[in-house]
Amino acid sequence: MRLGHCICNPKLACPCPELREHDVCACAGERIEAPPGPLRLTRLVERPGCSSKIDQTALKRILRGLPASEDPRVLVGVPAGDDAGVYLLEEGRALVHTVDVFSPCVNDPYVFGQIAAANSVSDIYAMGGRPLTALSIIGFPVRRLPDEVMQQILRGGLDKMAEAGVSVIGGHSINDPEIKAGFAVTGVIDPKRIFTNAGARPGDVLVLTKPIGTGILAFAAQIERASPASVQAAQRCMAALNRLAAERMAELGAHACTDVTGFGLVGHLSEMARASEVDVELVWDAIPLLPGVLEAAAEGILPGGIERNLEWAGECVVLGEGATPAMLEICCDAQTSGGLLIAIAEADAARLVRKLRAEGIPEAAIVGRVRSRGSGRIELRTDGTRPIPAGVGSGGAHGPAKTELEEMDEHSSSCCGGDEAGRPAPAAEGGPTEIEQRFQEFLRAAGAPGALDAHAKQAIAIALSVLTRCAPCTRHHLKKARDMGFSEAEIDEAAWMAISFGGSPVMMFYNEARKG
Repeated sequence: MRLGHCICNPKLACPCPELREHDVCACAGERIEAPPGPLRLTRLVERPGCSSKIDQTALKRILRGLPASEDPRVLVGVPAGDDAGVYLLEEGRALVHTVDVFSPCVNDPYVFGQIAAANSVSDIYAMGGRPLTALSIIGFPVRRLPDEVMQQILRGGLDKMAEAGVSVIGGHSINDPEIKAGFAVTGVIDPKRIFTNAGARPGDVLVLTKPIGTGILAFAAQIERASPASVQAAQRCMAALNRLAAERMAELGAHACTDVTGFGLVGHLSEMARASEVDVELVWDAIPLLPGVLEAAAEGILPGGIERNLEWAGECVVLGEGATPAMLEICCDAQTSGGLLIAIAEADAARLVRKLRAEGIPEAAIVGRVRSRGSGRIELRTDGTRPIPAGVGSGGAHGPAKTELEEMDEHSSSCCGGDEAGRPAPAAEGGPTEIEQRFQEFLRAAGAPGALDAHAKQAIAIALSVLTRCAPCTRHHLKKARDMGFSEAEIDEAAWMAISFGGSPVMMFYNEARKG
């Protein structure tokens, strides 16, 4: 306090907000008690999963000009831009190394640990190697979250590595305000049987072993717009090992392979096409998608990682007849612990898919082909069997669910001359006046997530509705908050902020409003 600054973070004044609000000083080893209820890990990070990685455009720019190793034993190094590095030990034997770290893409700490492990070991499988050992890497806000959360992340990772036959022999941890986890993995590989992303040949068929859409669904879950079924399907997909797929592609003599992660399907395919000096086609309708992805895309729930991946890969993509930018956006979704993208001879492709499906990988599919020698161009085409319908929601047979903007339109009508039941007041003849239209546009802009997320803005909306004692507003925002997953304790706390400003009349109004 004499210094005027926190001794752990000089950006903060002392006393810091934690000390003021909770009488707890983490610098002195004190801990905040864990809040009741489940902890939502994705609410603690900005970008979930592999969307937290640096995009290709920036990464290529930063790495440009840095020296590469001149050691002749380096068989695959930085210039290759491949999934892992390969170092020759002796004749017929080489080491394969990789490292992968990212932020939580799910709320369950144990499942996050499993996904982090499956994602890290996937690069070894993609090269055709056999993983042996791993070192864990974790960033965690110690003393600000319960120790059990970090323990469960590590336990999930250890269990998944044990499933892969990998021994975790150590690790490294740092005190970090954002949770991150991953592994550095070492394996062995036959130098004559390395699967790089540079071996695709004209006439090859492209096989994908997992559905895509994990980035979209992780973002939808983060803003509380994903169904439980979609979230569970994405979790199972991300936690699944690529070991079996790697073994089968090796048995059938695939020509090239990469795993699909943060750069998206199109991003990793563009790396393969450029490295192999071929042009390829990708068939939108054949690409396996996780449940809920189309609905999310139709509602505009697309994370920022898509735009960053489009910046890099979009310039090499040509849209075929009928293909739409929305299809390309989904193909650029940043994947976490995605499947293997395999280039294999056409004669062996169908057999590979049949084997994978028979052995528990039902989504494995042929998604395209290598056309000819070329510069790495990708044509995204469609046969029209899977369009992206406009306005798809979760309303089932009763029609699409209202979007957030539609709900806000209805709410703005009820607050601008509507009756007690929330019915909008009659507009002037010929439709809404220009002033009302502009006011509704302002309400939509003010209510949309920005520097404050949707959860925070909804809590503010509850407080303001109660403070102004607007009955239709309060009913609308209480219902919406419950639909978003607010607990009654959270709703009451927002309302008590209003009561603290408005006094007893506001308290009496809220007590009546919450009964309805």
